[in-house]
Amino acid sequence: MKLVINGDDRDFEGSFPLSALIERLGMKTDRVAVELNRAIVPRDQWDQIQLNDGDRLEIVHFVGGG
Repeated sequence: MKLVINGDDRDFEGSFPLSALIERLGMKTDRVAVELNRAIVPRDQWDQIQLNDGDRLEIVHFVGGG
């Protein structure tokens, strides 16, 4: 399956939900916001959203500092 993540083409084996992608990318779920095909996906829906070939995602990872 081919996904476009933050403008970069990425290939993955099989089909899986959005929550699994975040895990595969090694991101902390409490510090990430996801837009899928130009729509923001609430975190409580990540397990139900099945990714499909050609989906476009923008993933923003928040970092703290001071």
